Amino acid sequence: MRNLEVAQILREIGVLLEIKGENRFRVLAYQEAARKIENWPEAIELLAKEGKLRDISGIGEGLAAKIDEYLRTGKIEYYEELTKETPRELIQLTEIPGVGPKIARQLYSDLGIVNIEQLEQAIQEHRLQNLPGFGIKSEEKIRKGIDIIKKSTGRMLLGYALPLAEEVITFLRENNQIDNISTAGSLRRMKETIGDIDILASTADAERMMETFTKLPMVKQVIAHGTTKSSILTYEGVQIDLRVVDNQCFGAALQYFTGSKEHNVKLREYAQKKGYKINEYGIYRIDDEEKKGGEKEEEIYQILGMEWIPPEMREDQGEIEAALQKRLPVLVDIKDIQGDLHVHSNWSDGLVSIEEMALAATKKGYQYLAICDHTQGLAVASGLTPEQIQERRKEINQWNQNHSEIFVLEGVEANILGDGSIDLPDEVLAQLPIVVAGIHTGLSQTTEKINQRLEKAFKNPYVQIISHPTGRLINKRDATQGDLALLFKYAQQTTTALEINAQPERLDLKDIDARQANEKYQIKLVISTDSHDPSSLNLMRLGVAQARRAWLTNKDILNTYNKGQLLEILQKKRERFTI
Repeated sequence: MRNLEVAQILREIGVLLEIKGENRFRVLAYQEAARKIENWPEAIELLAKEGKLRDISGIGEGLAAKIDEYLRTGKIEYYEELTKETPRELIQLTEIPGVGPKIARQLYSDLGIVNIEQLEQAIQEHRLQNLPGFGIKSEEKIRKGIDIIKKSTGRMLLGYALPLAEEVITFLRENNQIDNISTAGSLRRMKETIGDIDILASTADAERMMETFTKLPMVKQVIAHGTTKSSILTYEGVQIDLRVVDNQCFGAALQYFTGSKEHNVKLREYAQKKGYKINEYGIYRIDDEEKKGGEKEEEIYQILGMEWIPPEMREDQGEIEAALQKRLPVLVDIKDIQGDLHVHSNWSDGLVSIEEMALAATKKGYQYLAICDHTQGLAVASGLTPEQIQERRKEINQWNQNHSEIFVLEGVEANILGDGSIDLPDEVLAQLPIVVAGIHTGLSQTTEKINQRLEKAFKNPYVQIISHPTGRLINKRDATQGDLALLFKYAQQTTTALEINAQPERLDLKDIDARQANEKYQIKLVISTDSHDPSSLNLMRLGVAQARRAWLTNKDILNTYNKGQLLEILQKKRERFTI
């Protein structure tokens, strides 16, 4: 599938148009097309071949022609023309927190800045302060944004790397006789960002497999082509490494190449104390070099007297000690999820109707789905007024009257205002079975101010869940200045749940923070996708992975409970604080 590749160039066209100051609707057309193609379940090249590109809503004749042109020729003439007028490097500038298309245009037109290096030089010389609308604070904000970008260089989001790796594995399986195959490295541990993608396999015909791998449709460059190890570079600039090992040592190799380094070092130190050595070929007794295992990964841990440790936990955070004591938690699994408690519909900024979201959730076997559209304080997201919420209620009630396969909860994602109040009256919130609330504006406020806002929001008796609690965007925006320990204390005192937002750029709460919230403060978590379209419901697995990295079990996650249990829990806070 070349969906990601096509989506990327359409997204870049949209950014270039925005930098030029073109009509907002033209910009949105490219942005929406990119988003839909990225999430489309079918291969875009097959749709083009069958003349069905316009089956995707929002893809008109002009866009379809450009997509077809790119798939046939590898370029879009319109894109080439745009880059002659507006340097492509400016796109990278727009990815810096604090620098949008408008500022990028200003930097280019007034100072001739086209790349990060030139921008850094201008900041050092304090030249930005001379621009209209700029000052010391805005200059410092952009400097911090550059630091964030530099830290993230070369690392991609888990939500991008995982489907790409799965696409490669599927292709290899279809074209080779494979005994074992798996991702390895940080991707198998499901870290929020990934460097290179590592794949490990065993097969009787390694040469054929390497030949298949180096001729993948996504290959832009073959970096290395060996008999047991090869590396490729995709058109999107992602390096993928494939290593083939013998069946007899696949388990040992998988353990070794999964990591983390810290986990492996501690495991090997313990093995030595027990008279064993471990490498990528197996586990051996030190005294006589006899191989004791290695075909299965579980053998490595079993021989050392440990429980098998799930990959997500292998970060040297106490998992080896817990495995030795046979007290590893039974981690939450995707099959435990009974519903999604934070999705949007086209009543606010979602792309489809409540019915379409409900039908998609039904296919996942969910018991319930919470439609939590934005509220009036967030006009940019078409937030709902009390009157619109009342109108939407009729549609939700009608669905529940006519369908028994899934229960749709009427909810909102309310906005926490500058003073900590909620942007809907309490009498409106009281009528809603579920209220999610989050900070969407004023994210750069001081610690004291963020704390004050959150304290007031937590104490609202109708707010049951706080969405994306720290407001971070991975590789783009740091977490707010709020005091996490204080946030957890508020949640504990008010029995308010915290969200693990499964959007790849959020995964908020972070794994270490979610673990602390649960272990130290006994706070319940919710894994939500924050979906704005049906395909995004599939992001639940990323949120589950984040929860597993936080050592969470199904009892720690509210949306693993059945409908009756969930509704009872949601009501408890209200009963406690409104009596």
